[in-house]
Amino acid sequence: MKLIMKTEFDNLMENGNHYYDIDSNTDKQIVKIYCGKSLIAKKVKLKKSLRYFGINNYQEYLSQ
Repeated sequence: MKLIMKTEFDNLMENGNHYYDIDSNTDKQIVKIYCGKSLIAKKVKLKKSLRYFGINNYQEYLSQ
């Protein structure tokens, strides 16, 4: 997985063909976006830090 921009992550999350899952701990929250059974992106929030990750060909899922 590689770093992606927040807007790209938001576009993947708002897509009706994708669904997401949220896991949270005390200081850490992870949001994973799936297309079918494949993980395509995730957001990691650790305290005040936010990182957005996408698979190598995540651009293909932006237009679906």
